[in-house]
Amino acid sequence: MKILGIVGSKRKNGNTSILVQESLKPFDERGIKVELIFLGDYDINGCNGCEGCQDTFECVIDDDMHQIYPKLFESDAIILGSPTYFYNVSGDIKKFIDRCYCLDFFHKEDRSVWMGLNEIIGMKYATVIAVCEQDNLEDMGYTADVMKKSLEALSYRVVSTVKILNQFTAGEVLKDSKALNESQKAGEKLFKTLELRNLLFNKFSNRISQNQIKE
Repeated sequence: MKILGIVGSKRKNGNTSILVQESLKPFDERGIKVELIFLGDYDINGCNGCEGCQDTFECVIDDDMHQIYPKLFESDAIILGSPTYFYNVSGDIKKFIDRCYCLDFFHKEDRSVWMGLNEIIGMKYATVIAVCEQDNLEDMGYTADVMKKSLEALSYRVVSTVKILNQFTAGEVLKDSKALNESQKAGEKLFKTLELRNLLFNKFSNRISQNQIKE
């Protein structure tokens, strides 16, 4: 099992980073492989809408996003976090999401027929964490929804959506035990979901094998 934490904030010691790491703790404490990346460390361009990926199944833009694609393929789940910029996700998160367009495939004759890559290789899971300076949920705008709906379009099941308000100064969320606890609980729920998936997969795999032997 491998879990990938993705931070869409430039501040490595900022609130978004801290909360994503809190969500990773339930995995790290159990010795499960985790990786934390900051999108700001990568040179990622926005999608240019060329549709080249629909023929090659790979994005044709040559930049650092190609270092992230393998991490997505290798991970069983991701924890995606973004601060709120003008009622929406950060620019780094938006570029990352747009460049995942190559992981959706469309029927050549009918674009209403489409499929995410994860539907082919197996369902994956996610937790979303949105952080906002203001103390009114309306001021968070679309931040959480953009991440959640985009991941669902990529065939991720979003297990938890964490919305944290009233956080601006880098690191101040460390004083907010409720926010830290909520993020860690989201990670715990993600772990239990993966644990249940593995349990059921093994159980039904054994049942299928036994039925084949009987036949």
